[in-house]
Amino acid sequence: MSDNSNNSGTPNTPWWISDYEVVTTAEIKKRNTRTVSFGIAIAMALIAGVVGSVVGRTSATMDSKTNLVSTKSAIERKPDSIAGIAARVSPSVVSIEVRNGRSGGSGSGFFLDSNGYILTNNHVISLAATNGATIKVMLANGKDYDAKLVGRDIPYDLAVIKIAVSDAPALQLGDSDAVQVGDGVIAIGSPLGLTGTVTSGIISAKNRPVTSGGGTSESSFINAIQTDAAINPGNSGGPLVDLSGAVVGINSAIATTGSGFGGQSGSIGLGFAIPINQARKTADQLIKNGVSTYPIMGVSLDTRFMGTGARIATEPGSVTIGGPAAGAGIKPGDIIIEIDGKAINSADEAIVNVRSHNVGDRIKIKFQRDGVTKETSLILIAAK
Repeated sequence: MSDNSNNSGTPNTPWWISDYEVVTTAEIKKRNTRTVSFGIAIAMALIAGVVGSVVGRTSATMDSKTNLVSTKSAIERKPDSIAGIAARVSPSVVSIEVRNGRSGGSGSGFFLDSNGYILTNNHVISLAATNGATIKVMLANGKDYDAKLVGRDIPYDLAVIKIAVSDAPALQLGDSDAVQVGDGVIAIGSPLGLTGTVTSGIISAKNRPVTSGGGTSESSFINAIQTDAAINPGNSGGPLVDLSGAVVGINSAIATTGSGFGGQSGSIGLGFAIPINQARKTADQLIKNGVSTYPIMGVSLDTRFMGTGARIATEPGSVTIGGPAAGAGIKPGDIIIEIDGKAINSADEAIVNVRSHNVGDRIKIKFQRDGVTKETSLILIAAK
């Protein structure tokens, strides 16, 4: 999600000046009663203003000791208000710009710890990984830093970059499994390059299967948190925080109805964030090893299948020999209809469901073969 509005009047005429209307006597006679009444009302208002002005000056002359008193009313903003949370969280959110000649993009991110590690989306920095683009980070205080890529994870659309600081204001990470539909949330980032933008809303849904990348080699599958907090191009990688200020998600995608500002689509109240529980695990792996992994069941799915469920492809090798699925008795052509009690309607839903688990988790699978429903279980392994 990357990013990017005039009146014209009479030449040399300031906007606050209007041309006078010239009205002839004949035209005046054509005015109806309603127009005349309106004119009288305006004249009366103007007269009232003049009289008030005269009276005010007379009173001031009669009492030279009159003083005008002004007061200032203080607005108390509680720490748990949106303003209070934004004030605490915003210094930890950064703007990211990736540039390679005329190519580039921008997004957001936030500090994971005081040593300068920043979590963002893979699609924000992918140009740096594939084309050697430079990464520039701008802090909330306006300071710029060059950043280096620590590691990225395409399947989860996550990346970690680092700048040379030792006192970064890291954000607290929350528990995305604990959030509920209707909970209040706040999104902070740099939509369309507008740094430090704060929007608020609620959690609209959980466990939404979201796919980005359009089936390319860099497609990502997200078991997302849905929110109606306004998210636009450039918000990508920024935090979605709860009303305690803890991060519960990384803003990553939006649903749109068409093209908008600068050729890019805007928010319609359907934003999606990667749950922080998944992002935390991936970020830890990237910081420690520079790479990360994700769980698989050892099958290839038929993305062309139009029926309900996720069908195992029928091509040779679609079920990995010695893999978890093969060991559980799953065969090419089987149709997965349920994983751990959750209905599966498509291949994307199956992939997102599996990747929401951990390596080593045992999952229960319900599938159909030749019209007969069967059940089995398997232990997920790490992708190579």
